[in-house]
Order: sequence, then structure tokens, then C-alpha cells
Amino acid sequence: MSERYTYAVARIRALEVSLFSNAVIDQLIACPGYEQCLQFLAEKGWGDADTSEDGEKMLKREEEKIWQTVGELSIDRKKFDVLSCQKLFHNLKAAVKVVCTKETPKDVFYDDVSIPGEEMLEIIREKEFGRLPENMRQAAQQAYEALLHAGDGQLCDILIDRAALDAIYKAGMEAEDEIIREYARSVVAVADIKIAVRAQKTAKPIEFMKQAMAECDSLSVDQLSRAALAGPEAIRDYLLGTEYAGGAQALAESMSAFERWCDNRIIETISPQKYKAFTIGPVVAYVLARQNEIKTVRIILSGKRSELPDAAIRERVREMYV
Repeated sequence: MSERYTYAVARIRALEVSLFSNAVIDQLIACPGYEQCLQFLAEKGWGDADTSEDGEKMLKREEEKIWQTVGELSIDRKKFDVLSCQKLFHNLKAAVKVVCTKETPKDVFYDDVSIPGEEMLEIIREKEFGRLPENMRQAAQQAYEALLHAGDGQLCDILIDRAALDAIYKAGMEAEDEIIREYARSVVAVADIKIAVRAQKTAKPIEFMKQAMAECDSLSVDQLSRAALAGPEAIRDYLLGTEYAGGAQALAESMSAFERWCDNRIIETISPQKYKAFTIGPVVAYVLARQNEIKTVRIILSGKRSELPDAAIRERVREMYV
């Protein structure tokens, strides 16, 4: 046991009380409309005085609050780098597309990462790929050339998304904290399964899948790719023999159920941290739980804005951490 996380874990335990339970999510879904949802969230302390009438601004403010909390815990922010890896690579993808298509960027970047939007744009405009972290350089240059010279947006996406998965997995396997390792394994495996499912539906060749999927120790990219070529039943049969059997059951139900399972898998991964102390685990779990909470609220707000029936919204919501 390490005493260095004692204060941090105690603070997180106090904050966990404010996390939304499944019952609170049901209350939010039961709100008659979008404006009433925003009022409900404001009453729960979400956002601030400037965001009470704008859902996206409210959710962005809640994201900011997560990292404000982490900053107050005196824990090295680098411990959480793997959690923001996808945001960083998103900035790379957005910058490549903005530069190559000469579009005007409109709120497409994350600024709470090591390379915020404006800096990433400058790097790509000047083709100074050496300024990027080593695990981004090759993908950045190849994606830039694929989009600029060949106009191949799909290849651009594949190259950057694959590099992001490889970076997450490598960082996870090198981490000293068990929760980071488990998080990385789940993220990469779930992403590979999503790629296989979508590739099967769009009749992509096996070369496409192997280029897009990242190696991980809990799945065989080769077997998963071959299963996707054989059809949806083959994907389900393969998954039933792995620790991701729940994904097979969700696929048999519906695509909405499968998408929900993909996010719920991360919550399953972090749930054991509720019962641990004196490690960074509960802090990382809290960050992921808050991010899942915000994602779920975004789904509900989007459904309310589109005037979907409550049953359709409920089908899409994720499991809560508490």
C-alpha cells in the first residue's frame, strides 16, 4: 500500500456521492423536453451561470471540472496521459483535414491536451512532424500525404486511428498501475471489435481490417478479421470464446445494444476500483466514470433535442459507475 494517494482517494470517495446513478439518469430521461433536462442538470450543479441554457457549453464545463479536480489532488498529470490519448490524436486528425481541405476550423479541437488545436494546426501547416511525439510522427506524415495528394480521407482516418490505438496499448502495457493496463486492454479490444463489425457490414477486405486493427493480448486480430469475412454469426461465435462474450450477446440484440455494450465494458473494467484504496485506481476510475456520465448525458440531450421517445433514448444510455 502507498500512503501517497490517501488524500486523493479520500477526496474522490467524497466526490463519488455526486456521480449520477442509473436512477438519476432515469429521472433525466423522464424530463419532458430539452430545456427541462438542462434545468434538471443545473439543479444538480452542472455547468455554471453562463452555461445553463446551452447543453454543449454545460458539458464542456463539466469536462473542465474533471481536470480541475485532478489538478487539486497533487498527482502528476502524466499519470492520466493515456486517458486523453484519443483526444490528442483527434486533434491530429482534425488538423490534417483542416490544412489539406483548407476548411475553417469550427470547434473541432480539444484544448485540454498536451498539443491543443492551434499548436497542432501550426505543426501540420508547417509540416514540422518532428515536433510531434514519436508515436504520432509517421502516422501524421502518412495521413497528411494520403489526404493531400490522393484525397483519401478514409485512409487518413485509418492511419491516425490505428496509431492512437497502438499508442494507448503501449502506454497501458508500460504503466505501473493495474487500472491503466486494464483500461488500455479494454479500449483497444473494443475498438478492434467495432472495426470488425463495421467492416463486415460494409464488406471490407481482410487487408483493410488488419491495417485498422491494433494488436492486443486479449484478442486475435487474425481470427477476428477472418470471422468478419465469414459474417455476423462468425463474429459472435468468435467473441463467445473470449472475455468479450457480452459483445456477442449485444450484437445478437441490436446495433444500439452493441454500441452501449462497448462503453459499458469500460465501466465493468473500472468498477472493482470502488473497493480499493491507497492506489491511483479510484482516481482514474472517477475520471472515466465522469467522462462516461457526460457522454450519457450528451446522448440524452441529443435524443431530447430530436424529440425521440423515452424508450429509444433509454436503449442508448450507458451503465453508471455508482
